[in-house]
Amino acid sequence: MKYETFVNRLENDEDDKFKRLVYRRFYRYLQERSLKPFQAELIKLQEHLEKQQKKMIVLVEGRDAAGKGGSLRRITRYMNEKHYRVIALGKPSDVQLSQWYFQRYVEQFPRGGEIVFFDRSWYNRAMVEPVFGFCTPEQYNTFMKTVSQFEDDLVEHGIIFHKIYFSVSKDTQAKRFAERETNVLKMWKLSEIDVQMQEKWDEFTKMKYQMLKQTHSHVSPWVIIRSNDKYQARLHAIKSILNKVDYEGRNMELDYTVDPHIYYSGAHEIELMENQLRETGKFIV
Repeated sequence: MKYETFVNRLENDEDDKFKRLVYRRFYRYLQERSLKPFQAELIKLQEHLEKQQKKMIVLVEGRDAAGKGGSLRRITRYMNEKHYRVIALGKPSDVQLSQWYFQRYVEQFPRGGEIVFFDRSWYNRAMVEPVFGFCTPEQYNTFMKTVSQFEDDLVEHGIIFHKIYFSVSKDTQAKRFAERETNVLKMWKLSEIDVQMQEKWDEFTKMKYQMLKQTHSHVSPWVIIRSNDKYQARLHAIKSILNKVDYEGRNMELDYTVDPHIYYSGAHEIELMENQLRETGKFIV
């Protein structure tokens, strides 16, 4: 479409549909552009880690449709591919099922100067596996008793370790699932388990509480990001990573502060959930 044709169509759009479409696209463009200065800082962080031969693990958890994948794509969009990996492990093989539970994750750990992002992680055993019966109660209990020591050892050995939980509301998750049913570009994301996620919402919420309660610590804390607003979730995820490392050449003209209504500690989320339980008799978030 030529520019003149575009302007003419915009001016003669009687029902505003085209204008609204252009507005939405332009608004998204502005949001993406606003991320770029922070994405540039991620490159500096990478260079710092490479120079210092430091290792970093960023663990990203959350319910399906919480926005994990989209956030990871924005985080890594301009990063040096030689010095980061995104790991999203599938169903374990028979051999892996016979091994130490953490082994297949350890095999993916970063080398010096590298960041590894886990899109879902060993915390599958804390939420997905017990809810769907993919592990035994004994396996779940063993995991919950040992995971904090495992993570403490990572930090003790000098790995920069960052745990992010994307928290989406039930209504927003339902809307995103509904979009996957009709959008041909997103249908591949929808699975039978996704449908059951809504049905088992309360069960997942109880498991989320237990996970945070038992695995949030001073050495290995959780950070919570409210992810109903995808743009804010992506921005805060990037800021959280930048704030985790004291890297060289930081642009001090940028605002690295976070919105306390969108981003806060796992301890605060536990407090909120316990208040909900007292006031309503059930967990909500």
